[in-house]
Amino acid sequence: MTTIGRLLESKAPEVYGIDPDAPVIDALRLMAEHHIGAVLALRGGALAGIVSERDYARKVVLAGRSSRDTAVREIMTEQVTCVGPEATVDQCMRLVTEGRFRHLPVLQGGAVIGVVSIGDLVKAVIEAQQQELDHLQRYIAG
Repeated sequence: MTTIGRLLESKAPEVYGIDPDAPVIDALRLMAEHHIGAVLALRGGALAGIVSERDYARKVVLAGRSSRDTAVREIMTEQVTCVGPEATVDQCMRLVTEGRFRHLPVLQGGAVIGVVSIGDLVKAVIEAQQQELDHLQRYIAG
């Protein structure tokens, strides 16, 4: 089974982060600029939380708050589920499915080395299934 470390090797290496004290509007701009659905809240390079479009919709828009006057720390999820690079795609699929979230930071030695999304995980599962299907077709044909 594919590990998250291996999956990260095939992704762009960028990890997008924002200071928890920054206004939410800055996090939204960062997400829009990079076409991503969540950004890590980093304080001094350390993971402090994660803020997503869902957090924005539920905790700013529906609460009638201003994205210019609300700090990221006020809406971010602080208890972030993380994995190490040795975790498998299957393990991570279970985590995001059971936890009902879409982004999973990857830590090594306490440092953020990447983020995988549910889209990354689904793509990896589909590729693995296609490889197995190809293998089986060659076996049957041979």
